[in-house]
Amino acid sequence: MCSIMNVSKNSYYTWVRTDNKQKDSLIYLKQRITGIYNDSNQVYGSLRVQKMLERENLFYSRSYIAFLMKELGLKSVLSKKYKVMTTNSNHDFPIAENILNRGFTSSQLGEKWVSDITYIKVGSGWNYLTTILDLADRKIVAWTLSADMTTKNMVYKAWVLAREKRKITNNHIFHSDRGVQYASNKMVSLLNLSSKITQSMSRKGNCWDNAVSESFFKTIKYECTNRYNFKSYLHTYHIINQYINWYNNSRIHSALDYKTPAEKELELRIINNKKVA
Repeated sequence: MCSIMNVSKNSYYTWVRTDNKQKDSLIYLKQRITGIYNDSNQVYGSLRVQKMLERENLFYSRSYIAFLMKELGLKSVLSKKYKVMTTNSNHDFPIAENILNRGFTSSQLGEKWVSDITYIKVGSGWNYLTTILDLADRKIVAWTLSADMTTKNMVYKAWVLAREKRKITNNHIFHSDRGVQYASNKMVSLLNLSSKITQSMSRKGNCWDNAVSESFFKTIKYECTNRYNFKSYLHTYHIINQYINWYNNSRIHSALDYKTPAEKELELRIINNKKVA
């Protein structure tokens, strides 16, 4: 065959070795794409798969990764549309000024926390998820799942858990919407116990003033809760707990230059410790 094609035997065997290496490389790449996709519980699309591959020094264009994912039959999970559902702001409690004013960045852990409440369908009723998120590392510092809408079992409990897990700065801002749970005497009195804390609230009917919390709820709905038909509180709690642990420790975040909240937290702690030293 080499004689007929006027090709040397050495050239032929070089081509065979190169072709086999390329095939082995493609097989490995497909294995890693599939592994990353499955590790994300089928959440990651081509962009995040590409970013995860770069962490392994595997550099390919997003379009090529998208092509291979299509070839492998891998597609980010589809979900129902998420509709913003805010807490009840029809009350007579005083409203705090919007101190945060959409300042959604921070270089200090514990400086700016945002909080919100969303509804989770469970059986024929609802449970209520409350989260507190630190804007410095986008970590969910604390969360609660309640079968009722009382301040005690929602925001109050989440705040106590958050304070147990993370210190706050001397100029701490706690921002939320104008919901009755946040404006209630119980919550306001709790926040007023410390001179470090300034309470902040969104303007009326303006969900963009709490856009980071809204964005997290959109994400958890798309990637988690809309994929389940919850039958009980315990089932709901278990699934949400799994997701938030993954979100905090493993999910790469576009706003953090595709680091995880845990990686960003470590980075900020190292930077701030150097400043102190």
